[in-house]
Amino acid sequence: MAMMMNGRSAMSKMELASPYMPAFDPTMPWNAEHRTGTTIMAVEFDGGVVIGADSRSSTGVYAANRVTDKLTRVTDSIYCCRSGSSADTQAVADVVRYHVGMHRMELGEEPRVEVAANLFKDMCYNYRDSITAGIILAGWDPYKGGQVYNVPLGGMLVRQPIAIGGSGSTYVYGYVDKHYKPKMAQDECMKFVLNAITLAILRDGSSGGCVRLGVITKDGCTKHCVLGNELPQFYMG
Repeated sequence: MAMMMNGRSAMSKMELASPYMPAFDPTMPWNAEHRTGTTIMAVEFDGGVVIGADSRSSTGVYAANRVTDKLTRVTDSIYCCRSGSSADTQAVADVVRYHVGMHRMELGEEPRVEVAANLFKDMCYNYRDSITAGIILAGWDPYKGGQVYNVPLGGMLVRQPIAIGGSGSTYVYGYVDKHYKPKMAQDECMKFVLNAITLAILRDGSSGGCVRLGVITKDGCTKHCVLGNELPQFYMG
């Protein structure tokens, strides 16, 4: 039995700590890395894709940036949605953008979406023990039209008509399963993505801010920003 001192157990910090409940360190949250603990999403439609993300970046226990842009350009017709460590995902996106640029110069034409997706997959897989990066890559090319590729933690690669990621995605699987329909029109996809990310923001403490949307077609990417006071309203009982 542990000794009692001043009505409290004299157990050491080592005895109190566990892998699931680490000992409290008041300096750790403020020195933690920036993370896009987040909600990201992409949906294919006939003629392109709709991408979306919230805009909160967190560092430990506080929001480091309320208006982060997690929809990152790779080419004019290819964008990635970033979740995980901000530094890691930005570095991976920069490296892929460089290689895609070299590929464009060698071919003399715009690269295919699946080429960029495989570059993300290679980076995330080869450095899976060193980085925290969950990527949704979306874009349009004249060979396969609008495409969405999911590259989750660990570097797997799979093409999907719809992909969701980030910590907020766990709160909206039910909404997505119920309301997603194949071959939705562009306007339907935009409303669907906006509603899903808004619902995630309302429930997930690591997601927040405004909702950024992007529509990628053969003409490039058109981006939209829906501010917090403009988001759709839902019952919050």
